[in-house]
Amino acid sequence: MITTDILIIGAGPTGLFTVFEAGLLKLKCHLIDALPQAGGQCSELYPKKPIYDIPAYPEILAGDLTEKLLEQSKQFEPGFTLGERAETIEKQADGSFVVTTNKGTQHKAPVVAIAGGLGSFEPRKPLLENIEFYEDKGVAYMVKDPEVYRNKKVVISGGGDSALDWAIFLSDVASEVTLIHRRNEFRGALDSVDKVQELKNKGLITLITPAEVTGLIGETQLQAIEVTKAGESPVTIETDCFIPLFGLSPKLGPIAQWGLEIEKNAIKVNNALDYQTNIPGIFAIGDVNTYPGKLKLILCGFHEATLMCQAAYQIINPGKRYVLKYTTVSGIDGFDGTRKEAPKAVVKSIN
Repeated sequence: MITTDILIIGAGPTGLFTVFEAGLLKLKCHLIDALPQAGGQCSELYPKKPIYDIPAYPEILAGDLTEKLLEQSKQFEPGFTLGERAETIEKQADGSFVVTTNKGTQHKAPVVAIAGGLGSFEPRKPLLENIEFYEDKGVAYMVKDPEVYRNKKVVISGGGDSALDWAIFLSDVASEVTLIHRRNEFRGALDSVDKVQELKNKGLITLITPAEVTGLIGETQLQAIEVTKAGESPVTIETDCFIPLFGLSPKLGPIAQWGLEIEKNAIKVNNALDYQTNIPGIFAIGDVNTYPGKLKLILCGFHEATLMCQAAYQIINPGKRYVLKYTTVSGIDGFDGTRKEAPKAVVKSIN
């Protein structure tokens, strides 16, 4: 059984920043995430998408933000259980919690912080006959490893940021990239739309609009798709891979059965104090929670994580007083024994 001070469910930006804030308080963290890598949506859905509202960064790619958060938290040596979903939770006689994943891995901690973003995600699948048959045989609903598409013919369907971003990225990887959207207008960032148009003009992307994929062809593996443009007869396009990117449906999953107070697929918390749920010792931070005036922004998740860690410290160390010290004064002590000293103040005399 894995034991830790704070068990964090969700390894997205909010969960990763929790590791840093907890580390400043000498609290150890372990993270569980159903995705195979840390970073949450930033890594899985739009690693190349720019984010503009992170303090001190006029612009930072979502994937780069994840890397910097991992680098920041590394000194506090967090543990990770990746590729597994938190399934059940049981309160122990000593007040701690045991969380078991869908693969049977058990974790024990006195504090649980749910930082699962919008919850677990299920892809929105197009209504195509036998699409399940072609899953893992040429059909995929997200891009996990771009190298899988090296020198292959790829068809992407969708009109949002993910479809645009991956069409642009894979134009340097695949032998052919075709982007299909049911409308002429795209919902993604304007610079991405311009980039796709530029790649189309260079012959690096085939753009088919307004159109829809209406059929899948292949006996044992996907070999071609049927495409229908508005008002025209269907045409067949040979392809190795079809990636429909119609977004993901967020669901709380098993967490919804933990006895937490839920409102509109989000966990209600007490934002006047510490973002604790209706179950003492269980917190919810980031996009997964709700309260009056809630804003679903990464920077708000960072703020919530900071206050949550202060409350967690009191639960783990009852009666022990913690005096807040600014890192500019106290420096940072990592769990590996290293220390980053705060810069010494320079005092100038005034004549």
